[in-house]
Amino acid sequence: MGMSTPPPSPGGTDPDRLRRLLGDPALAWLVERVRRRLEREQPLTGTVSLTSPTEAQRTAVERLLGRAPGGGRSLAVRLDAVDEVLRRSGASRDGLAAAVEALSGPVTPLRLIQEDESRAWQEACRPLGTLARERPGLAEWATEPRTRSLVRRLARTPQAAGRLTADAAKVLRRLPAEPAVSLPAFAARVLGSAHALDDGTPLATLTLAGARALTGFPDGTGAEWRRDAWASAGLLRDELSSTVLTLNLRGTPAMDWLADTGEPTVLTLRQLAGRPPVAAPPVVRVCENPAVLAAAAEAHGARCPPLVCLQGQPSAAALTLLRRLHGGGTRILYHGDFDWGGFRIASVLLEHVPWRPWRYTATDYRALVAAVPRLPPLTGLPADASWDPALAPALAESGVRVEEEVALPSLLADLA
Repeated sequence: MGMSTPPPSPGGTDPDRLRRLLGDPALAWLVERVRRRLEREQPLTGTVSLTSPTEAQRTAVERLLGRAPGGGRSLAVRLDAVDEVLRRSGASRDGLAAAVEALSGPVTPLRLIQEDESRAWQEACRPLGTLARERPGLAEWATEPRTRSLVRRLARTPQAAGRLTADAAKVLRRLPAEPAVSLPAFAARVLGSAHALDDGTPLATLTLAGARALTGFPDGTGAEWRRDAWASAGLLRDELSSTVLTLNLRGTPAMDWLADTGEPTVLTLRQLAGRPPVAAPPVVRVCENPAVLAAAAEAHGARCPPLVCLQGQPSAAALTLLRRLHGGGTRILYHGDFDWGGFRIASVLLEHVPWRPWRYTATDYRALVAAVPRLPPLTGLPADASWDPALAPALAESGVRVEEEVALPSLLADLA
């Protein structure tokens, strides 16, 4: 009595026969090509080809199809012919698609994988959506595509992104911190680790982006910029190196003593966060360059009205001080260089603290240009001056820059 052929599996394939026909390692490229088509939900028709096949690959195709595949530089296989062979031989009565799944496992269409992944990412970003509803000031940032792209880049997977957005939302709900607090202490209290918001971590990067959206802090790079960006939201990385230069402000015993002598004062961010001035004068003038404040101290001493100097881009200490003064009812008047860089500094300050121009309009600029010969040429990229729409066109027309020191006689007269 001869041996009987094993019955085909319930799924319509004969495993042994299928392995002999299509399971040869030399046909792995063909199985993979078919699998890719199935993943893309493409029909299993037409021809697939292999460039520079090995002799073993040619022999395996010849054995599968029962005929020589040709001797050209590439190996071409008609999928319809493979399907017919598998059905007719009984190796796979359901054809080529079923055979490939029997050999290499179930195939999930890429469309379904992408839909599942999209749902997973949407779920991972759900904490940001909740945050947008709770904090209107963060709504635009939390829902914009750029933020979602940042989350994907930082987290890599939906699972990691879910943890990242949940922690970021937990932090941002508590910002800005008032009063200001040490960043490590805040991280320990809110997240359970003093190092959770250390530089370079995905959580610090995402949270700082949200904090800047909340406070309007401008773009930038570098350690000093990150320090000031955190400080704009009340989180202090370095309380001593961020300073602001003042003259005749009062409100603490030390400031009162220096105001009595008419000497300039350097206030640190630590002082302003821990024991801010309690006095808010009716008016405070703000200048860009230390030379103006030094000249005011020399000319007027203790009689000089309160003056604050930014020393370039407003530091975290300067912004903290001026916000407190504005909140106390102080009217802030500002003067800076008449050039594109000066306009950018003034615009950054205006994003954080309302101010009015102090001899810083198109009329003031034209008067200085007319009075002072041989001014340096205007250079750099143009910038707007929103406090006086005529100012930027006036600079572009004249083509010269006027440094703040040139206006010193009129500024000192105002302070007399």
